[in-house]
Amino acid sequence: MRAEDFKDRVRLWAQKIGVLQKLRSIHIRPMKNKLASCSSKGTISFDPCVLDMDREELDKVIVHELLHLRYRNHGRMFKVLLKTYLMEGL
Repeated sequence: MRAEDFKDRVRLWAQKIGVLQKLRSIHIRPMKNKLASCSSKGTISFDPCVLDMDREELDKVIVHELLHLRYRNHGRMFKVLLKTYLMEGL
């Protein structure tokens, strides 16, 4: 997937989840130990390897990081919403 198409997909998910206003920037940069990260200031970074993932795995990574804009931990509500959004899809 092209980087711009990927970023468009992230924005579509952000809109669906209701965090588009909190999303400051999307970066694609090499990361040593993880696929993605989310800062408290609204910056989400993804390792370039996500561009080669299939759509289902890609959406898991995207939704996971975007939910951190609402829930900073992996608590119960985070897990419920992650499952719900992934079942519904875009």
